[in-house]
Amino acid sequence: MGWRLRALSAGGAAAAWAVGSAVLIGTGWRGGVVLAVFFFTSSGVSRILPAAGDIGDAKGDRRDAWQVLANGSMAAAAALLGRQEPALGLWLISVSLAAAAADTWATAAGTWSGRTPRDLWTGRHVRPGTSGGVTLPGSIGALGGALLVATTYALIAPAPARAGLPAVTLLGVLGLLGMAADSLLGSIVQGKFRCPACERPSERTIHQCGTPTILEKGWRWFSNDLVNFCAIGIAASIGWAVWRW
Repeated sequence: MGWRLRALSAGGAAAAWAVGSAVLIGTGWRGGVVLAVFFFTSSGVSRILPAAGDIGDAKGDRRDAWQVLANGSMAAAAALLGRQEPALGLWLISVSLAAAAADTWATAAGTWSGRTPRDLWTGRHVRPGTSGGVTLPGSIGALGGALLVATTYALIAPAPARAGLPAVTLLGVLGLLGMAADSLLGSIVQGKFRCPACERPSERTIHQCGTPTILEKGWRWFSNDLVNFCAIGIAASIGWAVWRW
């Protein structure tokens, strides 16, 4: 369905099928509902983004396999590892997807607001779409995305694990922490490039015009997809510690 709606590339559809299968095997229909809410709402807000030109040389709104795995592989792993503790597996899926939703919704809200973002690490103004840049509307959007996943969890989790409002609050906070980790990693270590032909910023080693780019900041191999994966992993790790505590 995601492929036919052009929300996913062919590779992205295959990766999404693998992630969804793992979630369903590990946590059943409850994990599937949380994943579906995340996927369709995040795809929706990504597709209504206003045109941002060539800023960041972004991949676009059609997610490829690497984007799907960056956002969903942690949830899939949590589901399979949580087969012995289904309640914990569902919790970690929700934490992972709350962080992923927060990042996606932050980008959408921040772009629509038209505000000039500030780099979370340096505090300097940066171009819209720059990794590491944050705005107040974007942060509010991030909270909205995280709370949507959190509310879904609270409605469908088994009664002993539901915990009502405290669970929603915790998931909202963990989603925001994931977004903050994403912005910090994007600012400090993600590779940022410049196209010498177009004189435009890029997040790729080859600009969309076909010209090899020049590394200006960060680590060449640390891509935006890897930033997303690491940030979600940080949120999931904190979520695991919170659950145990």
